[in-house]
Amino acid sequence: MLLSMPPLPGIMLAAAALAGPAAQGPATRNAPPVARAAPSGRPFPVSFTDVARQAGLRMTFTYGGEQSKKYIIEANGTGVAFLDYDNDGRQDLFVVNGSRLEGFPPGQEPTNHLYRNLGGGRFEDVTRQTGLIRSGWGGGVCVADFDNDGFDDLYVTYWGSNVLYRNNGKGGFEDVTARAGVAGPGKEWSSGCTFLDYDRDGHLDLFVTSYQRFDLARAPLPGKASNCEWKGMPVFCGPRGLPFGKVTLYHNRGDGTFEDVSEKSGIRAVRDFYAFTAVAADLTGDGWPDLYVACDSTPSLFFRNNRNGTFSEIATETGVAYSEHGFEQGGMGVAVGDFDNDGLLDLLKTNFAGDYPNLYRNQGGGIFEDVVLKAGLAVNPQYVGWGVAFVDLDNDGWKDIFQVNGHVYPELDRREGQEKYRNPRLVYRNLGNGRFEDVSAMAGAGVTEKKSSRGAAFGDFDNDGALDVLVMNMGEAPSLLRNELRSRNHWIKVKLQGTRSNRGAVGATVVVEAGGLKQTDVLLSQSSYLSHNDSRLHFGLGKAVRVEKFTVRWPGGTVEDFPGVPADCLVLLVEGSGRARTLSLAK
Repeated sequence: MLLSMPPLPGIMLAAAALAGPAAQGPATRNAPPVARAAPSGRPFPVSFTDVARQAGLRMTFTYGGEQSKKYIIEANGTGVAFLDYDNDGRQDLFVVNGSRLEGFPPGQEPTNHLYRNLGGGRFEDVTRQTGLIRSGWGGGVCVADFDNDGFDDLYVTYWGSNVLYRNNGKGGFEDVTARAGVAGPGKEWSSGCTFLDYDRDGHLDLFVTSYQRFDLARAPLPGKASNCEWKGMPVFCGPRGLPFGKVTLYHNRGDGTFEDVSEKSGIRAVRDFYAFTAVAADLTGDGWPDLYVACDSTPSLFFRNNRNGTFSEIATETGVAYSEHGFEQGGMGVAVGDFDNDGLLDLLKTNFAGDYPNLYRNQGGGIFEDVVLKAGLAVNPQYVGWGVAFVDLDNDGWKDIFQVNGHVYPELDRREGQEKYRNPRLVYRNLGNGRFEDVSAMAGAGVTEKKSSRGAAFGDFDNDGALDVLVMNMGEAPSLLRNELRSRNHWIKVKLQGTRSNRGAVGATVVVEAGGLKQTDVLLSQSSYLSHNDSRLHFGLGKAVRVEKFTVRWPGGTVEDFPGVPADCLVLLVEGSGRARTLSLAK
């Protein structure tokens, strides 16, 4: 049975006070920017350049009207992914697309796109030949090898039926949704998804979130209710006042089919939320994967794995349901990582404009503290934040933060004031003392350029040891931000292969010891905003020229040590081998 405590009275009062006078759909508290600390004065050797056009990424994201949005279905955008679908050692790119309410003439509908990495900074659109042509209101994407055949598969969420694409290992994909039984009811507006092995049987299960049960025929028009305004301006309605979403858990039977275990696992007992990004990681430190879900204008969710096939929703008790003052927030994206190198996985959640993000520091035992103010991350509340990650951009051994932004109301561009639809990205440098500083202005044109962005994925597409960023931009082409790193810091990439655990090792936690630091990271199927990062875990090593030791907690529960290797390479760790094998990086 799922256990869920009600919110504490003080939290209920705070949330009610917020919701009462607010004449808008999304949760916000009009928080002012906090004063910035004095700059460190340290140079930041990272500069991002958008190389999408020369790389061959020429598709356009279509997601509702470009000048105005009549309904909320047009506002949320899509996720994107790094993956190596053909196992050639180069990261390919998958982008989810949307549609328009007016529809399109036959043959002119927008579609998802898969770009094969050719090396040398070039990509080829292989969507049609790989069987991935599909139109509709796409949402999120999660990536994993659900059938343990050594090739990554794709699950894509929609307003309507979702799709599971099986990688056939021959350069293409097959739609196996019907056979697998994971399409969903077809009437949901699904958003997030993540593969995880919640029962540790070696087969990856699937968790899916839906944002709303959106019905176009019943949706009110802009300005027709108090939830249809933004600071006095008529806008699309919601999310408040619209039907809530739900969560679904599918158990992998190991034969290519799944069983819906939402009821018997207890997760379906939790109700009344608007769910976005889902992440699955061992957040309580007991060796079993838990689930955290960023929710919009409702408390976020933390499903603790009870280790018996059931989950308990404990977000309020653990401190990750609300803001540091007990307010509901407009949660969008989630990052998971150990920002302070204490060996515990922390959470970072992006929120709607007029609010701070949440930096939930893991204190151990499944208890978190929101340290956003102490960490210096409350300096830019003017943006609607979406995709986000803990990433070591300068390879100094401390995870920085990269965040993409974009408002949901295009009408703002025709209105007086500083609030606009298109916004710059944000980069925060980790100072190594629990604090971050905003170095966005120092991080190149790829950061300062203004877009209305949503999904963001992080990976090293050119295998040069510096992490790059793929970004979804509403009504425009994607951005591919190449990290032109000017530093002699070293790095290591870790590729994992399970044997007793799921073959892709989704859910594994890795500790790297080098240069006096112990860094921890986890292999996820989804994070950021509805997106998937490079599955090769990347660690900056600073001046260290060698890794001293790797420790892996495999998804099956075993802990294994591996010997160190020289820096600046890709290392393969195979479960049960005890051996660290270095691999060459494709160019």
